Amino acid sequence: MPTAKASRRSPSAALFVGLIITLAAVVAYSAYITRQIQGLRELQNNLVNRNRQDSLQLLRIQNDLNSLALAMRDMLDNDEPYPLTAWASQFHRIRTDLNDALKNEEQVAVGTRTPEQRQYLSNMATQFWDAVDRMFALAKNGKPEEARNQIRLTLQARQQALSTAVARLLVQNNESEEQAAQRIADIYQRVQRQVYLFLTATLGAILLTSLYLIRSNRMLFAQLAELSEQRSELAQKLISTQESTLRHVSRELHDEFGQILTAIGSMLARAGKQIPENSPLRSDLREVGEVAQQTLEKVRSLSQALHPMMLEESGLENTLDWYLPVMERQSGIHISYEKSGEPFEVNGNGAIHVYRVLQEALNNVSRHAGVKQAWVRLRFTSTGLNLEVEDHGSGIAPTAMKKGIGMVAMRERAELLGGTMEVGKPSQGGTVVRLAVPRESLDGHAG
Repeated sequence: MPTAKASRRSPSAALFVGLIITLAAVVAYSAYITRQIQGLRELQNNLVNRNRQDSLQLLRIQNDLNSLALAMRDMLDNDEPYPLTAWASQFHRIRTDLNDALKNEEQVAVGTRTPEQRQYLSNMATQFWDAVDRMFALAKNGKPEEARNQIRLTLQARQQALSTAVARLLVQNNESEEQAAQRIADIYQRVQRQVYLFLTATLGAILLTSLYLIRSNRMLFAQLAELSEQRSELAQKLISTQESTLRHVSRELHDEFGQILTAIGSMLARAGKQIPENSPLRSDLREVGEVAQQTLEKVRSLSQALHPMMLEESGLENTLDWYLPVMERQSGIHISYEKSGEPFEVNGNGAIHVYRVLQEALNNVSRHAGVKQAWVRLRFTSTGLNLEVEDHGSGIAPTAMKKGIGMVAMRERAELLGGTMEVGKPSQGGTVVRLAVPRESLDGHAG
């Protein structure tokens, strides 16, 4: 039956595959996010920050060029009674600052510029300062008008060309920064969208996994319930078969073998009466009769141990009154018997199961406890019957409590009666077995 075989398949393999897929998705998504963040960081560091630094240097260059333009205007106005050479120190100071600004600008310029574009400002500045040197040489040689013509024709044009180039670069930087900002916004939007998609997929996977687990657990619990029911039925049948077999053997021993041994004893007694008083055969027959009588008593004792007929004839209470003294003689253990509550009739299979639990508990005391005293308490209540068997011996090992055949049988009998059985440890040490059975399970049809 493939459906039955499939229903018993463990969900572990599917859950393991799902776990691997989930972990792989998390790792892949983490790598994707890491790559996006790294690209964003590179974009900010390599473009935005450098653009800003480059713009600062370009503004510095533009400020120096404006200072040069003002100085050249003052030189051409000739309103001051100073020679043209008086402006040489100012030009030298501006030249130093401008060269430093050009050097810094070339270092922080964005990587999108070509080498020719990077050298353009530097070459124009070099040409401008060469013209300045020629202008000051003319002024120094007493040719101020020629020097002023040099300013009008060359220096101002070159200064305006430099200012125009710097302004163009500033515009490019602004445009590049706006593009970078748009790219950053696109990356944030894409990552945010991916996060939402990943969260949705993760929640979906969790939901599907949870539903699968719920379904698998329901199937497993249903199978466990079915197996438990089958086990209970099997245990009930086995115990019923055992009790039926023991009852049959007990009756055979009591009736058949008991009658045979009784007949043998009677025949030996009659034969002994027919033999002379002083005959040695008479003593032999008497000895054989005693052996037959002892065997009859042992057979009857064994019959009662297998299945006390008193359970069916007199009920549980009277059977315990007979059994406990017998157990004392056989085991050498002093048993303190306490009985409380208003007794009610306990017959049938309910009486058999309670008796077997008591019998197994006392056998455990005799075999394992290593003591010479035990306590048996029988309590009749309005709701049921409570039985306790206590000793202060060495106790029962936890493995024996779970795996021992006797303990398993005791628990099965408690379940058949709809009751509970607990094995605990008294404060003085040892073991206490507690059986609680509801009253409705103790009629003649229980079990």
